[in-house]
Amino acid sequence: MSDDRRKLELIASLRDQGIADERVLAAMAETPRELFVNEVFRPQAYADNALPIACGQTISQPYIVAYMTEMLKIAPHHKVLEIGTGSGYQTAILARLAKTVCTVERYRTLSHEAGERLKRLKLANVMKTVVDGRLGWHQQSPFDRIIVTAAAKEIPEALLDQLAPGGILLLPLERAPGKQDLVRITNTETEFVSEVLLPVRFVPLLEGVAKEG
Repeated sequence: MSDDRRKLELIASLRDQGIADERVLAAMAETPRELFVNEVFRPQAYADNALPIACGQTISQPYIVAYMTEMLKIAPHHKVLEIGTGSGYQTAILARLAKTVCTVERYRTLSHEAGERLKRLKLANVMKTVVDGRLGWHQQSPFDRIIVTAAAKEIPEALLDQLAPGGILLLPLERAPGKQDLVRITNTETEFVSEVLLPVRFVPLLEGVAKEG
């Protein structure tokens, strides 16, 4: 079966699972997931499951990518901060929906490889850097939307500080060992309102920039 056929089946599956935002579905359909997975896993590129990538990290399950993106409610004028560039797959989806995407990664290898993939796709509205993701990217703030693709044990204060009025922060929170919930936080200008969306499983959000080599 061709990648195009597998992609069509994946999009149909996402619809069946409740993904209804047509902009999100179009972004998923336009983004070649096979570009973001290791060669050995290419036959599984459009299977609805997470796959391993370099540095002990993962590329998220397509349903989770679509669901998190839908829950962000991204508008074309939005500036989005992504914590955890990873393979760059989620970054590419965001870049098709937002005006600007600022993405941070703690592994230089992942950041570089993701940048090369995004260049191949001619997604020129992405800025990337290598920093401790818990600190966000203060120089580029405020952000209309912030998405964290690793599980934190508590909400990083720096990310709340960088969230624009009316903005949304979406992140996995580790409630207890082995228990994570996806949480959406909205800045109402007078307070931060939090809601739990669904159970998830992500790699942990770690401190600092990784030492490689």
